[in-house]
Amino acid sequence: MKSLTILRHAKSGWDATVERDFDRPINVRGQRGAELIGQWLKRQKLPVDRIIASPAVRVTQTLDIFQPAADLDALEPQWDRRIYLASAATLIDVIRDIGGDAAHLLISGHNPGLEDLILMLVPESADDELRAQVEQKLPTSALARLELDIDDWHALDTGSARFAAFIRPRDLDPALSPAMDED
Repeated sequence: MKSLTILRHAKSGWDATVERDFDRPINVRGQRGAELIGQWLKRQKLPVDRIIASPAVRVTQTLDIFQPAADLDALEPQWDRRIYLASAATLIDVIRDIGGDAAHLLISGHNPGLEDLILMLVPESADDELRAQVEQKLPTSALARLELDIDDWHALDTGSARFAAFIRPRDLDPALSPAMDED
């Protein structure tokens, strides 16, 4: 069995003056969200043994905060440019290529690809509240933990996962709810 943890980057600072979207940093609200989600993962004692991530600034900054909070700072992320604004199909290819022998893989990147990835991997079910929440929106700093009955990442396929957990910053601190500003 494998687990796949999906972490969307923290809230970015749209008021930052940058030439490229790739260079957009996270804002103060995003810093708080990344820290809270990292602390939550640590409290849940959910293991991660490999991290693959987009090299975009908002993802690297998210992980700079998330990893120490989650007690994962000893793991060096494997940066893969293909994750930047990737489709769900491309993300599946990246996971198959880089997953290797990891039992507990974490991928961090961007929407809409990550949201689409979750919806592609977890089959529809009328009583799946977590999937329904993701269908509404995968907000910034949200984390989804999926379980897969596979022995090798090359076997990753659509409809092959089930939710183990889903958490959003606003679930941990109501001050981080969408009413504060738009994601």
